[in-house]
Amino acid sequence: MKISIVEVGRVPAAFQSRFDPFPTMFRAMFEEAGQSFAFETIHVLDGQSLPEPGNLDGIVITGSPAGVYEDHAWLEPLRGFIREAYAAETPMVGICFGHQIMADALGGVVEKSAKGWGLGRHSYDVVARPVFFETAPERLNLLCSHQDQVIVAPPEAEVILASEFTPNAGFAYRSGKAISFQPHPEFSDEFTRALIDLRRDHVAAPELEKAMDSLTAPSDSGLVRGYIAHFMRLAARRQ
Repeated sequence: MKISIVEVGRVPAAFQSRFDPFPTMFRAMFEEAGQSFAFETIHVLDGQSLPEPGNLDGIVITGSPAGVYEDHAWLEPLRGFIREAYAAETPMVGICFGHQIMADALGGVVEKSAKGWGLGRHSYDVVARPVFFETAPERLNLLCSHQDQVIVAPPEAEVILASEFTPNAGFAYRSGKAISFQPHPEFSDEFTRALIDLRRDHVAAPELEKAMDSLTAPSDSGLVRGYIAHFMRLAARRQ
């Protein structure tokens, strides 16, 4: 199975000598989950055209500093790609911005949240357990870094992960071929710590301190990496 990673964001320039690009983080995520997928990266920001999604084995849409409501030339083609992938039942996973743009393309609403930044390791309730997620515990502690949120879920989406801060934190779509998460299972604590530090000019000191302190909580990123890899395998077998 080949995973086509749609790269719609880059690691901040100040960190590029210290941290891998987002596609490399996703490759490492699947490898850690014990899955030997093949990979390709679609460099949307460099002007690379999106392929025909019905010809792909599986899709991952990365995070991005962009907002779905912004004016970027690549956003509308990406919405069309997502709709076509969903109609073709190509297995698809979105993370953070990927979660938001999938929701936006499929009929949901995304906005910059009045709650401000979600930073550090947040605790989420597991509120539904589709097959790929059936062994999930009651709560999952996961890394996040976002201002935007899905305010209204798309009609085809079932909420599977939620918190008070982020009620629509994870979706499983009714086709059985698409899932998405607001938090970042592909991030490391070190990268998240660097992102928190980057917000010092935009976020109040007590919130930053709280975010840093949250990184001492146990991590469930390994579990979610496994669930996503399991989803890809299950969705591929049902094609």
